[in-house]
Amino acid sequence: MYAEERQEEIRRLARAQGRVDVTALADAFQVTAETVRRDLTVLERAGVLRRVHGGAIPVERIGFEPALAARDSVLITEKERIAKAALAELPDEGAVILDAGSTTARLAQALPADRELSVVVNSPVLATLLGTRANLTVLLLGGRVRGKTLATVDDWALRPLADMYVDVAFMGTNGCSVERGLTTPDPAEATVKRAMIAAARRVVLLADHTKIGNDYLARFGGLSDLDVLITDTGLDAELAGDVEAAGVRVVRA
Repeated sequence: MYAEERQEEIRRLARAQGRVDVTALADAFQVTAETVRRDLTVLERAGVLRRVHGGAIPVERIGFEPALAARDSVLITEKERIAKAALAELPDEGAVILDAGSTTARLAQALPADRELSVVVNSPVLATLLGTRANLTVLLLGGRVRGKTLATVDDWALRPLADMYVDVAFMGTNGCSVERGLTTPDPAEATVKRAMIAAARRVVLLADHTKIGNDYLARFGGLSDLDVLITDTGLDAELAGDVEAAGVRVVRA
């Protein structure tokens, strides 16, 4: 069994059982405890598990939300592939929303220089990245800046969205499941995400495979709100099929 396959199985067991134990996993996979600890470290850095004494628990069980810097340093190759695939969903001209997040930031970096676009962002980081681009008109939503995600939230972000209508909203999420839809740990951020979806003609979700099948505290949309899910090839085929059966086109980049 490859490390990636073992880690995916550990993630599945943690979600099914509510906790995994290092010793039990080592026996089950016939590997050393140190190998299991390395797997748990990888999964924790990906924001999937939280290490506890002797094992780990799934993040949705405690509402743990890794900071943006931590999320930006994992699954880099997968996020870059997702961003590249998302370019196919860009309009030739018009307006788009880029939600705050580590994967949408990869899309911001990849935006082509040959298209005149208005780009609405709720992240000072993305506004700084895109603000000097001659072909882009960048609109930064105001509001309180959340330290965890560096996203702007609350009324100052919501009011402009009520009067906007863009061609595509490129959204991020912490969790996405058939049962609960799109979820995130913070209710204030969920409210802004919900308004972004309402302000868009089409909605494209950018989410690596570790987000699919997870649920968090605050729901901001259902799968019926999505037109496309762009993820990576690590997504389980059965999970991808469940999402497609809900009417969402799935692209595994």
